[in-house]
Amino acid sequence: MKTILNVIWLVLSGFWLFIAYLAAGLLLCITIIGIPFGIAAFRIGVYALWPFGYTTIERRDAGAPSCVGNVLWLVLAGWWLALGHIVTGLVLCITIIGIPFGIANFKLIPVSLFPLGREIVPTDQPFAQGW
Repeated sequence: MKTILNVIWLVLSGFWLFIAYLAAGLLLCITIIGIPFGIAAFRIGVYALWPFGYTTIERRDAGAPSCVGNVLWLVLAGWWLALGHIVTGLVLCITIIGIPFGIANFKLIPVSLFPLGREIVPTDQPFAQGW
């Protein structure tokens, strides 16, 4: 079932969200300081491309650097990516078939705003992978 949902998601919004995250990651990787943020954008972009069957959890070892990084991320890219999720979610919620995908877009907003200190794991293993 999750494969069918992921294919429909890919067609309706996943590909365009992936492109947005890819563009943000490339722009952030221009400077050496932005490389960790670019890597986070690529990681979340893959999650936005194929989200069903995965979830995000907070990493226990994430501390103050993740908090500071999330504030910088919010200013540099998070706001725009979250806005993309909001617009896409609202457009998908216009149709009955699109409502679950719109809700999935809304669930991606917190990750797009504050990605650092989070880990993407399969839903059947909702625990950190050894952190």
